[in-house]
Amino acid sequence: MNEEIRQSLKLFIVLSRAQKAITEQTNHFFQENGVNPTEFAVLELLYHKGKQPLQKIGGKILLASGSITYVIDKLEKRGYITRVNCPTDRRVTYAEISEKGKEFMAEIFPEHERRLHELTNALSSEEKEQAIELMKKLGLSIKDLSY
Repeated sequence: MNEEIRQSLKLFIVLSRAQKAITEQTNHFFQENGVNPTEFAVLELLYHKGKQPLQKIGGKILLASGSITYVIDKLEKRGYITRVNCPTDRRVTYAEISEKGKEFMAEIFPEHERRLHELTNALSSEEKEQAIELMKKLGLSIKDLSY
């Protein structure tokens, strides 16, 4: 195997392990707070971006659209979100974070941010910026490939 191919494999393994370590820690935090990662992602989207059409949420949090209804139902039953019909298009329903949902996110989001900062603190600010640019470059280049 040539060295460039070996290096690409090593990059994949290192990225996967780093992502797994961060995901395990964040998932544990979500579980401690009574939500799963998908529920948190929906709440975070609505908390920061405001009401969203149900049909668009899956694409924004990288989840299959079939799963969104189930997650929205669970969050609605817990009082974290409400469904709002679009006044101009009957085909569109929005998910909107409720006051209870806002209070929940206001309580846990700062801790989530603090923990992410701790998890990535092995890198300096400059290294984080470099990693962000490199991962963007990699992700965008993959979109151009077709297999």
